[in-house]
Amino acid sequence: MAQHLQDTTTLHNGVNMPWLGLGVFKVEEGAELIQAIKSAIRHGYRSIDTAAIYENETGVGQAIQEALQENSLSREELFVTSKVWTADMGYEETIAAYETSLAKLGLEYLDLYLIHWPVKGKYKESWRALETLYKEGRVKAIGVSNFQIHHLEDVLKDAEIKPMVNQVELHPYLNQQELLDFCKEQGIQLEAWSPLMQGQLFDQPVLKQIAVKHDKSVAQVIVRWDLQRGIITIPKSTKEHRIVENVDVFDFKLSDEDMTLINSLNQDQRVGPDPDHFDF
Repeated sequence: MAQHLQDTTTLHNGVNMPWLGLGVFKVEEGAELIQAIKSAIRHGYRSIDTAAIYENETGVGQAIQEALQENSLSREELFVTSKVWTADMGYEETIAAYETSLAKLGLEYLDLYLIHWPVKGKYKESWRALETLYKEGRVKAIGVSNFQIHHLEDVLKDAEIKPMVNQVELHPYLNQQELLDFCKEQGIQLEAWSPLMQGQLFDQPVLKQIAVKHDKSVAQVIVRWDLQRGIITIPKSTKEHRIVENVDVFDFKLSDEDMTLINSLNQDQRVGPDPDHFDF
């Protein structure tokens, strides 16, 4: 269980990945993006999650370079994730997309590269490409995003290398318990995107009650809930005080009763697309 912002979990290939990171979904290129990342790193974040489709990899790379210099950090102290978009699925296309992401980020390697969505008929070829990149030592870890159990089972039938991470929409209204259990059995680390449900849970009565009890915010309660379930989480914010607040979660613990109450809020409700019905 994480005790500090920079604590890590060990993926099945031995790579250490921070339990907490900053997501930059829908943050446009520009000063706001750069300042958010630099602020996060200054306050102790060591994991940054982006994707080709976010169209902000250049800004992420600039922010990382500036933050490394300003905080006297080495590249190896950061964990950087990106993802191949659906339009670039296929073996050669995925290799090329990786090269493009690296160039935009200005990095020599990624710590984690993910298949963004399970495009039917194409994701297995993209997985072969990720295996090649991994075997060549060009990426530290590989994984998938938005894969349900049947997608994972399909990949595992032919994969030489098991995915290390599965990043999915996960929050109290979509707790993904069955998927979490499957991933734990397979040694695949589950990671939550949109853990705060894009702010839609901040007025949820049960969460507010638990937050008041612990003198914490609803966001902090949700992040703590993720960690206590063994889930990596990447709350997104561009505001410095929120960036700091979201990860101030190491001075309290949710009780078994708290955890049960939060788990009972599940409605299988999504804010993002259903992976089985996504318009690719």
